[in-house]
Amino acid sequence: MKKFKITVNDNTYEVDVEEVGGAPEVKSIQIDAPIPKAAPAPKPEPAPKPAPAKAAAPAPTGGGEDVLAPLPGTVISINVAVGDQVKKDQVLLIFEAMKMENEIVAHRDGTITAVYAAKGDVLDAGKPVVALA
Repeated sequence: MKKFKITVNDNTYEVDVEEVGGAPEVKSIQIDAPIPKAAPAPKPEPAPKPAPAKAAAPAPTGGGEDVLAPLPGTVISINVAVGDQVKKDQVLLIFEAMKMENEIVAHRDGTITAVYAAKGDVLDAGKPVVALA
């Protein structure tokens, strides 16, 4: 039996503990041979250089009324090109936001005078995506 003092929540208790089939007693030994040094850790490879940033979309040129992104997301597809005639409620582009595919549609009939977004672009809310005249 061994006696121990244990403190729990500022209360000290004296307990007797009986050792039952515990781990074998470890005896220290002396080794005359030197302990080999660990191999040096390999140096990490330098991080790859970041890809150059995409050029910003051109500023709207006033060639029509801008159609704006309603919320942030990533462009999946663009369904129109400059010069296309579109009808009201025609899908202009599809973008992913909050793990859902969303459509931006024409709010009136007209002609596409500029396309500011490209597939893979990240849109900010309120960013112009196309111009409609």
